[in-house]
Amino acid sequence: MSSWSHRHILDLSTFSLEDFNIVLELANRFKALPKTGTRKLPALQGRLITTLFFEPSTRTRSSFELAAKRLSADVQSFSPNSSSISKGETPIDTALTYIGMGADVLVVRHSSTNVPRQLVQYLEANGSEAAILNAGDGLHSHPSQGLLDLYTLARFFNPKEPLTESIKGKKVVIVGDILHSRVARSNLWALTACGASVALCGPPTLVPQEFEDFVKAPPPGQGQDPIKKRGTITVFRSLKDACKNADAVITLRLQKERMQENLLTDLEQYHNEYGITHENLKWCNKSAPVLHPGPVNRGIELSSALLEDASKCLVSEQVSNGIPIRMSLLYLLATH
Repeated sequence: MSSWSHRHILDLSTFSLEDFNIVLELANRFKALPKTGTRKLPALQGRLITTLFFEPSTRTRSSFELAAKRLSADVQSFSPNSSSISKGETPIDTALTYIGMGADVLVVRHSSTNVPRQLVQYLEANGSEAAILNAGDGLHSHPSQGLLDLYTLARFFNPKEPLTESIKGKKVVIVGDILHSRVARSNLWALTACGASVALCGPPTLVPQEFEDFVKAPPPGQGQDPIKKRGTITVFRSLKDACKNADAVITLRLQKERMQENLLTDLEQYHNEYGITHENLKWCNKSAPVLHPGPVNRGIELSSALLEDASKCLVSEQVSNGIPIRMSLLYLLATH
């Protein structure tokens, strides 16, 4: 792993194909560990991982903490409800408190965009060696979810060697609330890096046409794109058109808590037009699976029958894959 160069992980726009493959390869090794007997590795023994979740989470927080424990790290959990935030403490002050206690990696989730980046800038300016791992910030990025979705698809397409090559040339549909989804943004950087064709589908209020240009230039402040030739992004309004010849579908939660305006007036109509069911999954290629980052609004983005069909729905597999992916990220940041 000597070629790993990232001191922090803030988003996936800076990842090269080699970076993606390092994470996928390492995750595959962790995934292959025996499921009985001792499940701990001594890899991060003596290291301290702190989860700073200023925003609620079930899957991400739990799997990061379990991943750290499986690597024998010590784990600290921060809860805003029992913290000094109500007394005026800032995220930087909170981070400094835990760094003062010896944290090696801070896993940070915040409802505001760029808080993890601001922490990086402050810590680097002050000589701290602690690493920041973005666990979701505002509408910006959720890199570990993007990576576990990529890994889940790679394992589906090529169980023996789930690397970036497994995704090349595949058509992946992402349907739903793209506008408010940091997961979708991370998926776009990851999937196009691997050479996938991405079809975005939803109403104009949730999938602006401008998303077709999303990966055509690096984000502000980033010098260049590490990927020489990315896959394409196309916006569709018709789910049937989007799903034609699709190899996989990722459906997203309607994030009503992040909607500043009433962008949808009829949830039943939304489900009829964009909800994924067994019936409209038939528009895709025969073996195409469906993914969802969770939590799922049953009967809106995804039918209950499809959600519970393990032969077509990979939601449980995504949850399971979150652990080896996050083990990989913690290991890379804490040992390099």
